Amino acid sequence: MSEEPPAKKSKPSKLFDRLITRRNNVADSITDFDFNKKRVRVLSTATEVVKNCNGVLYWMFRDGRIQDNWAFLFAQKLALKNRVSLHVCYCILPKFLDATLRHYKFLVESLEEVANDCKDLNINFHLLYGVPNSVVLNLIKKRNMGALVVDFFPLRTPMGWVDDLKKNLPSNIPICQVDAHNIVPCWVTSTKQEYAARTIRGKINGKLNEYLTEFPPIIKHPYDSNFKIDKIDWKNCLKDVKINRSVDKVEWCKPGYRAALNHLESFINERLKNYNEKRNDPCEDACSGLSPWFHFGMISVQRVVLEVKEYRKKYKESVESFMEEAIIRRELSDNFCFYNENYDKLIGGPSWAIESLNLHRKDKREYIYTLKEFEESQTHDDLWNAAQNQLKQIGKIHGFLRMYWAKKILEWTKTPEEALEWSIYFNDKYSMDGRDPNGYVGCMWSVCGVHDQGWKERQVFGKIRYMNYKGCERKFDVKEFVMRYNGKVVIKKK
Repeated sequence: MSEEPPAKKSKPSKLFDRLITRRNNVADSITDFDFNKKRVRVLSTATEVVKNCNGVLYWMFRDGRIQDNWAFLFAQKLALKNRVSLHVCYCILPKFLDATLRHYKFLVESLEEVANDCKDLNINFHLLYGVPNSVVLNLIKKRNMGALVVDFFPLRTPMGWVDDLKKNLPSNIPICQVDAHNIVPCWVTSTKQEYAARTIRGKINGKLNEYLTEFPPIIKHPYDSNFKIDKIDWKNCLKDVKINRSVDKVEWCKPGYRAALNHLESFINERLKNYNEKRNDPCEDACSGLSPWFHFGMISVQRVVLEVKEYRKKYKESVESFMEEAIIRRELSDNFCFYNENYDKLIGGPSWAIESLNLHRKDKREYIYTLKEFEESQTHDDLWNAAQNQLKQIGKIHGFLRMYWAKKILEWTKTPEEALEWSIYFNDKYSMDGRDPNGYVGCMWSVCGVHDQGWKERQVFGKIRYMNYKGCERKFDVKEFVMRYNGKVVIKKK
């Protein structure tokens, strides 16, 4: 399959220019800003930038943006202090979990925007190919980088890359990790896995005054690179990746920081007022829809919260509900994945849930479907089929329906392990925010009771919270949703 040429830049929103002014009013640059050092973990024994180096390197992965990025700001702070050039690299992986062409195109088109903006700021952007623990290490050694700044991503694969870099980096090169994804850094919020939202809420809210601040700007870097930067062939940068190319891009979400700002503006102007009352109705357009840009780090959650907070007096309940979801629930997911190495396995669930599911392993299932039947929306349940079609067609399932969707997979598979594996597989393959702590926790909540409590015991589910078709009918117009996504009933032959 030939790749489409990268999309043109989205036109800047009015918010784009206002944010430039706002950052400039905070400080002239990061050197004039009181940077909170608790955002940073030094992972190496070395703590100082190597003297006579050729620059500071920021390995961008989870937070694919320039502005409103604490990791990028910290890297520029180091480079300015040591009067050296600033370099940013991103690694195009041959494969990353179950990501498809849909995700890779969204990513690459955004990276071209990042690279162009870096050029305007005299910051050197490198597009690398391969696994980061190899190609980032090679770049550091080949170009004599004096320090490495990395993003925080609590999934085992990226954490493994960072651990490997720690072992293999020259001992005099510091490696600093910055949590630019969470408002309160994950390791600051808590030193253990939290049981539920109620146990983490106070810990986060108690620190928001310290961490929910405005950002200073990334500025035009005053120090030039002393070596030539390789030219990037954007049109062919995906030709060698080993990914599923049958799942192509969706049109409703355009990649990049500017597109994210446009979407944020539309949320604030058109949907925020209805967020509290209507966000759980799949037939209503009341959600923010920002999760694709959050997942790829194209826009800062902290920036979004700062903007939405401006409307607290006007839409008090909606703003507070949004902050609960964007801050508490999202950062709870990072906490779970960071402190639980089995964040995507049944054994990672709470003991009461595991015991209950085990007791009901041999319960008779009224329906059992294969992976192929699920994937092709071939069940007896028109609502489930419509939700699956929504996921495949537009790269997301409405948040309320994702719970129903995953719980029905539990009900219609042979084992809870199979249910969890398949729900994660579909989410990672099709959802624009797949391969994310939110997605893993969403599936774990539905199947394994994570961050939930035991409920009335029943067949198959045990004490796992139950959801059914009639309950959905009481909440929203099921027929309308089914018609919208062509959720036809399929009668399975005996």
